[in-house]
Amino acid sequence: MRALRCLAKGQPPEIQEIPRPKPSRGKLRIKISACGLNFADLLMVQGTYQDTPAYPFTMGMEVSGVVDALGEGVSGPAVGTPVAVFGGQGGLADYACFEASRVTPLPEGADMVEAAALQVAYGTSHVALGYKAGLKAGDTLLVLGAAGGVGLTAVEIGKLMGATVIACARGADKLAVARAAGADHLIDAKTDDIREAVRALGGADVVYDPVGGDQFKAAMRACNPEARLLTIGYASGEVPQIPANILLVKNLTVMGFYWGGYLAFKPSVVTDSLAELVRWHAEGKIKPHVSHALPLEQATEGMDLLRARKSTGKVVITL
Repeated sequence: MRALRCLAKGQPPEIQEIPRPKPSRGKLRIKISACGLNFADLLMVQGTYQDTPAYPFTMGMEVSGVVDALGEGVSGPAVGTPVAVFGGQGGLADYACFEASRVTPLPEGADMVEAAALQVAYGTSHVALGYKAGLKAGDTLLVLGAAGGVGLTAVEIGKLMGATVIACARGADKLAVARAAGADHLIDAKTDDIREAVRALGGADVVYDPVGGDQFKAAMRACNPEARLLTIGYASGEVPQIPANILLVKNLTVMGFYWGGYLAFKPSVVTDSLAELVRWHAEGKIKPHVSHALPLEQATEGMDLLRARKSTGKVVITL
């Protein structure tokens, strides 16, 4: 079978022919239909992601497909069932084996590209905003990087939860995407003063930040008392250093959030969230925005789109 393999730290990944895996005890095999790309994939290539596997490994964190074989001790989902799973690696291949406990069944006829785009981006925002930050109806939510893979879902889920959403992104085209996802107010990160623009709108009660750097600093200074700030990632390349005196004066709370980490110590948080998101998707409450769907042969081009910030929403690789 084909697989996109990362062979060594910093080395460009390449497609190789490798043996089709057999599911061991507790696992099942999936014939993969689609795999979502994530910023974490870029970090894995460089060896800087917190969960980078040992080299060599097959890339691809989140997939959709059809159950193809069951390992010992696995009673289901049955062979032929459409499913989605966050495996952390192995998804950019024709087949992969995953722990059966991580698999979420999909409705018959589900859009496989959208199902592959659903998990990390929507799961991150759903758990971060609800479980972690306690976003409630009437809150003002500031989303940085609002047209990116996770930022766009934070806009959409924030609106579903009843918040007023301020979307911050770079340029008119990306802001238009955030507006279409339900944003109430728009801030152009290229030209606007984020701090002053948010304060003019009444300040932020929750900040969702996958960007870091100067945008985090500006957002923190535009927070209302008792605001909650979620640090999701650092697409800017700069991890912000937080002045504790500002936290003290405004009674602010900064929350570190790593969605995949819950699989290690509280997996039900992730699996319960994904089950609800699959229901929301089937009911038409959420619809993943996929700006590019590319074949496996163009997977590295898809990663280049993420690196250059030329995509909106998700980039998905089809198999």
